[in-house]
Amino acid sequence: MGYYVILSTLTDEGRKTLKEKPERVLEVNKELEAMGVKVKEQFAVLGAYDFVNIVEAPDNETIMKMSAEIGSRGTVQLHSMAAIPVEELIRKMK
Repeated sequence: MGYYVILSTLTDEGRKTLKEKPERVLEVNKELEAMGVKVKEQFAVLGAYDFVNIVEAPDNETIMKMSAEIGSRGTVQLHSMAAIPVEELIRKMK
C-alpha cells in the first residue's frame, strides 16, 4: 500500500452540498474505501484548498480511477500526490 496526499477544492455545487449536508464528507470517505482508497487522516483547511486528505491505496491507478470518479461529479477538484514516509526515504537513500 502506498500513501497519497489529496488536496481538494470544493466547487460552488460542492460548497452547497457541504452546507446542506455536512455529513456527506463521511459518506464520500466510505465510497473511497469501496474503491480501494482508505482515508487515514482528513482535515478541513483554510486557504487555497478546502480539505487535505492522507490516504492509502494499492497503486497509482487506483488513485487515478478514484480521482476521475469523484472529480466527474462536479463537486470537487482534486490534486493528488504520491507520498513516502520520511523513514522510508532515509532507508532507501542509504
